[in-house]
Amino acid sequence: MKWQGRRKSSNVDDRRGKSGKGLAAGGGILGMIALAIYLFTGDAEVLNQLQDQGPATTQERELTAEEVELGDYSATVLADTEDVWNNIFSQHNSNYREPGMVLFTDAVRSACGGASAAVGPFYCPADEKIYMDLRFFDELHARFGAKEGDFAIAYVIAHEVGHHIQNLTGTAGEVRQRQQNLSQADANKLSVALELQADFYAGVWAHHNRKYLEEGDIEEALSAASAVGDDAIQKRTSGTVVPDAFTHGTSQQRMEWFKRGYSSGDIAQGDTFRALLN
Repeated sequence: MKWQGRRKSSNVDDRRGKSGKGLAAGGGILGMIALAIYLFTGDAEVLNQLQDQGPATTQERELTAEEVELGDYSATVLADTEDVWNNIFSQHNSNYREPGMVLFTDAVRSACGGASAAVGPFYCPADEKIYMDLRFFDELHARFGAKEGDFAIAYVIAHEVGHHIQNLTGTAGEVRQRQQNLSQADANKLSVALELQADFYAGVWAHHNRKYLEEGDIEEALSAASAVGDDAIQKRTSGTVVPDAFTHGTSQQRMEWFKRGYSSGDIAQGDTFRALLN
C-alpha cells in the first residue's frame, strides 16, 4: 500500500516502548476465542481470564527503526479508515465516531480487562479502541502460513474497525443480547456472522481506498483471512474440524465476504446474518 508521506491518525496510543508485565489471558488461539466470547456474550467466567493476575511492572526501551515504521504505517491505515468511514456515515446522514488504536508489546490493560499478546488483535467496545501487538503478524506468517506483506496489517486493522462499526450501529449489542438465551452452538453461529460482517466491512474499506493499493495487496489480505479461518486454525492446532465450535467462519467464508465488500463497496450488501442464518 502506498502510505509514506500521507496523513497519520492522531487516535493512536503507541505503548510499545513500555512492556507491561503481570497481566494474563488465555493463551494463543484459546485466548482469542475467550476474548471473542466475552466481547460478544459478556460471559463473566471468560472475563476472569482477561482480568489482571497481579501487580504490573513496566520495562521501557527504545523502538527500533522497523518498529517505528510499522507504527507509522498502522497510523496511516487507521487514518484511511477514518476518511472512508466518515464519508460513508456522512452519506447516510450520520456522524462517525472514530475509534482509538493502542499498539502494545507483551500485555495491555483495556476497559475490557487485561490481555496478553497471545490474545491477538482485538476491539474493546467498552472504550472503543483497537488493541494490537504488531508482532502478531510475524506469527501469522510463520505459524499460520499467511503471505508476507504489510497489507495483512491493514486487513486486520480494517477488520477490527469493522467491529467498531458494529458497535456504533448497535449490531454487536443486539448479538450479545440474542446470544444470552441460545445454546453455545447457536451463539457461535451469531459470532460467525458478526466476524464475517467485519471482514465484509474490511473489504468495503479496501474498495474505497483503492487509489492507495498496490499489486498484491488484496492477495495478502485474502491470505491473512484464509490463515485465520476457524477450520484452518483447528486443523493446525488439533487436527480436527468442529463446525459447531466455529466463532469466526471458515477460511473460504472469510475470503468470500472480504471479496464481496471489496467488489461492491456497498455496506447494504453486508447482511451476513440474513445470508447465514435464514
